Amino acid sequence: MRNEALPYLWSPDEVRAVLAAIDRSSSIGKRDYAMILLVARLGLRTTDLLMLDFSSIDWRARTLTVVQHKTGVPLKLPLLDDVGWAIVDYLRNGRPETASKLVFVKHRHPFDELGATGAVNCRLYRYAAMAGIEFPPGRPHSMHSFRSSLARAMVGCGTPLPAVSQVLGHTDAKTTMDYYLRLDAGALRECALDVEDVIGGGVVD
Repeated sequence: MRNEALPYLWSPDEVRAVLAAIDRSSSIGKRDYAMILLVARLGLRTTDLLMLDFSSIDWRARTLTVVQHKTGVPLKLPLLDDVGWAIVDYLRNGRPETASKLVFVKHRHPFDELGATGAVNCRLYRYAAMAGIEFPPGRPHSMHSFRSSLARAMVGCGTPLPAVSQVLGHTDAKTTMDYYLRLDAGALRECALDVEDVIGGGVVD
């Protein structure tokens, strides 16, 4: 079992508050909204988010497929309605003209990849502060903590462990059990996000 501190568990209200703090009328806001929503709803690792390219999205099949940077194993997820439309809004109305095949790019020349995960985390911290969210000391609250919140919420909703592992892209369910489920039942109930769609619900029309 790992010895890292347990990540912060975002409540549904906190996730909504962070998203509401983003100025979606701006091009950067459209990008940040789509990125944060994608991670919060699908549990994608930040490294995979940054390397997401157009070939990853199958609009007809309504799926998102990535080869995970950490494991090298392909991961296919449903393209949920809200996530899909957020990406569409960014691509149509926010993304700068660039030859890059990445979905999310910098908004300054040369409009290429965003780079390190720290840059994305800083965006999240800014919106969390704008939303008035305060974090307890020693509880990691980066983009990766959304992944943990989703995992624990799925378990709290009675999702079978193999299904949780599949969504998170784990090759071994023991990884899910050892790291993501170190929490009591009361805390699981507190982080109940809407996860029904993640395991087979709404997709982009």
